[in-house]
Amino acid sequence: MKIVHYPHPALRCQSKPLTSIDKDFHLQVGEMFDLMYEAKGLGLAATQVALPHQFLVMNISGDFQQKDQEMVFINPVLVERKGAIEGDEGCLSFPGLFQKVRRAKTVRIQAYNIKGEAVEVTVSDLAARAWQHEIDHLNGVLFIDKLGVIGKLASRGALKELEEEFRKAQARGEFPSDTDIKQLLDALMTES
Repeated sequence: MKIVHYPHPALRCQSKPLTSIDKDFHLQVGEMFDLMYEAKGLGLAATQVALPHQFLVMNISGDFQQKDQEMVFINPVLVERKGAIEGDEGCLSFPGLFQKVRRAKTVRIQAYNIKGEAVEVTVSDLAARAWQHEIDHLNGVLFIDKLGVIGKLASRGALKELEEEFRKAQARGEFPSDTDIKQLLDALMTES
């Protein structure tokens, strides 16, 4: 498992609700936390590791030693948004790219925890930004889709570089073709 970078097709995948919590799922969650901490992130959606399922891991502290801050949310849904705030945002699938993004200041989310229990949380500021960012991932929406005109112009060079790096990696055989990746994602979606 590894974090995929833009423009990997999994990042545009409309993920499928997770229907079972089993040993494989728990192993995937553990690997995702390891990858997130290694990349110095606060959250990681399943689509960012090329898994087409609706779940995410998060630790807003960013500190792997604060295990009590670790959260796993399955099939999360944003049910309420309040206010608006603009702030810098980055993404583990877009290394080195940071831009200002307008998000809701406070959000209410419904989801299931790792035990399969229904939970509801209301968060603000950084936590709200992280939640919105990760839930967007599960819907195939990227933070670059939310940029204003100036942010889009400022990001063009970095995005082109990421695209070129990905295509070179495909040419070296590190990744299958986009068509093969999409077929694999479709197969994973029908398995569960």
